[in-house]
Amino acid sequence: MTDATAARGPRLLIKKSVEQVQYESGHQNLKRTLGPVNLVLLGIGCIIGAGIYVMTGNAAANYAGPAVVLSFVVAGLACAFAGLCYAELASSMPVAGSAYTYSYTSLGEVFAWIMGWLLVLEYGVAAATVAAGWTGNVVSLLANFGLQIPPEFTTSFIQAGAGPGGSTIFSGGHGFNLLGAGGILGVTALLVLGISESASVNNVIVMVKVGVLLLFCAMGLAFIHPANWHPFIPHNEGGMKYGTIGIFRAASTIFFAYVGFEAVSTAAAEAKNPARDMPIGILGSLAVCTILYIVVAGILTGMVPYRELGGPAPIALAVDRMGPAFAWFAILIKVGAVAGLTSVMLILTYGQTRVFFAMARDGLLPSMFSTLHKKFRTPWIGTMVLGVVIAVAAALLPIDILGNLVSLGTAVAFAIVCISVLWLRKARPDLERPFTAPFGIWSPILGIIGALVMAVPLLADMALSVIKGDPIPAIILVSYIVLGALIYLGYGLSHSRLAKGLGQRSDDQDAGPGPMQAELHGIGKDRAD
Repeated sequence: MTDATAARGPRLLIKKSVEQVQYESGHQNLKRTLGPVNLVLLGIGCIIGAGIYVMTGNAAANYAGPAVVLSFVVAGLACAFAGLCYAELASSMPVAGSAYTYSYTSLGEVFAWIMGWLLVLEYGVAAATVAAGWTGNVVSLLANFGLQIPPEFTTSFIQAGAGPGGSTIFSGGHGFNLLGAGGILGVTALLVLGISESASVNNVIVMVKVGVLLLFCAMGLAFIHPANWHPFIPHNEGGMKYGTIGIFRAASTIFFAYVGFEAVSTAAAEAKNPARDMPIGILGSLAVCTILYIVVAGILTGMVPYRELGGPAPIALAVDRMGPAFAWFAILIKVGAVAGLTSVMLILTYGQTRVFFAMARDGLLPSMFSTLHKKFRTPWIGTMVLGVVIAVAAALLPIDILGNLVSLGTAVAFAIVCISVLWLRKARPDLERPFTAPFGIWSPILGIIGALVMAVPLLADMALSVIKGDPIPAIILVSYIVLGALIYLGYGLSHSRLAKGLGQRSDDQDAGPGPMQAELHGIGKDRAD
């Protein structure tokens, strides 16, 4: 394979060839041990987190009311078509890089950078969002034992409040969510030391989390007040607050709940039979979680009036409403929620560090993000840097801003993946595709439409906030985009290994959780340390 085939096209659009990616996939040290059941459980483990424990209540209280169950259907359908596209790409290019690598192959380097930067929203900011929800559940759990943490240590610096027409107003506060920041720093320390979650351990975690939610559903049935479901679709109160439009606005909010299903595609390099197992893992986990979300949302809004569910721990609130006789059950539910959210924080922070690890190995980020600790064999410097940044975000920003940013970044990332499928079908019709998304070009097209349906309400809400004199969310988003552009133009553009005609080294000191890859430009032989 020559450099010309590996890096072709205009400078910003140079691409890795499909053959190069497949070569990298074939020269790795990851064991293919994951079957379809493990992949489904992996997806469920990543999906079930702050979305169900936190965002469901927020979406019901502020946008959809009891009709939040329909919002989950809308968001699930949007994810389903994107999931089909992920499955097609994962079966033909079973690499650990997932969407970042797909973009590098189909659309070019600048789009790969955009995808990697979007994954910061999807993983890094999501971890901060989970930390905010984790804080609420920890506070609620400690209250059962008579322990109170001062609110200035558990609330973010920027506070969110309800504005007219369903808008959200943000203002500066006096607190810092040091508890949530501490949780992020704790999982960061574990990642520096080295965390290896086997499939069997993940399966146990999933069983516990799903078991807790099923127990909540079973026990909660006796405490449902049907009057709480009326009206099922509350009358619109202006803007995107309730009504039919509120259902779609809520869908864009709880779209965050599905962040993580694409983690299944990152495991393609370790699947026993990617062509068969990846579609099962991706679509199976989506189906299971969508059904579970709908049931939990229905019971939650039946137990507590929807306007009261806007806090950081709505399920804990519902359990507390069951009365003192069920104090043991409240503690059990909250322990399950804290444990589940802790594991999600760990997985999301892990995912973010590994995305930066891959980008650094391609030369698009400073090498410190791919520098491994001599003893722990983890990208320790990058992990600590990212851990501190995520912790600061958790301390300063409310869950409303964080959740919306994650949903927006995820929607754009899904759209890019669907566009990649369309491009590859046209540019490489000869490419072997063990799994092809059904319905012809309609699967990626509907995936793009679904992503737009999720993104437009978020952008509209942001614009509405600016018009009403509250520019904080827009400032954060624009600053984030500008920062990403400056990093790429100032560093990635000139340090890209692909642009220099270099492959990724497979030196032992570079060996990490990603693939062990051979030198692609054919000069010499990999050395063994």
